[in-house]
Amino acid sequence: MFKALKQAKADGLVPRNVACLVKAPKGDTYSQPYPGQGALRGGQQSGDRLEAIYVVAIHCGLRQGELLGLKWEDVDLEAGKLSVRRSLSWVKKEPVFNQPKNGRGRSIRLTGAAVETLRRHKAAQNGERLRLGSLWGDNGLVFPGERGQPMRAWSLTGGSFKRLLKRAELPEETHFHDLRHTCATLLLLEGVHPKFVQELLGHTTISITLDTYSHVLPSMGDQTAVAMERALV
Repeated sequence: MFKALKQAKADGLVPRNVACLVKAPKGDTYSQPYPGQGALRGGQQSGDRLEAIYVVAIHCGLRQGELLGLKWEDVDLEAGKLSVRRSLSWVKKEPVFNQPKNGRGRSIRLTGAAVETLRRHKAAQNGERLRLGSLWGDNGLVFPGERGQPMRAWSLTGGSFKRLLKRAELPEETHFHDLRHTCATLLLLEGVHPKFVQELLGHTTISITLDTYSHVLPSMGDQTAVAMERALV
């Protein structure tokens, strides 16, 4: 819109670009309690078929669309890595695979727990495929619907995730996106450099990471003081 109005002004079609009068919104910060361990316990307790999606969301910080667009060809369990190459969205009731939000992919090192969970998940999915036979729509997705088809976002958030929140006794207002925030918050609290967190989450710039998680950084002030004292000894 801004560029369109800018061009219209240059062409003499409008007297001024009114978009210049609008103040850009401040970046969102995340200050809610993170539901990490509770979500993982909730998935494990019930043997949820989508337990692995919660593990990968928390351990790797992927967006919901990136998780639903993940394919087995993107996952190397032997090397312990996955590649984020696409994001799934729905347009007019049709699945559409687009580039990740930042316009480029990224490679992520998996934790040991994530690798083992994905191994179990793959074995269980192979069982589903054999059981359903020709009814299984093989799209190569890591987290498909119950018949292999691309999963709609509401099927996850309104179904499995809601049941998980109830089992884990987490607040109903908890969002799936909070699992991504859990990942970033835990890493920053463990002293991981924000640049590495930015790359893991796929933020376009480090300023987005710093603005979103600014509430975490002040609590790390003691670490900088201790580090300075050590450096000057």
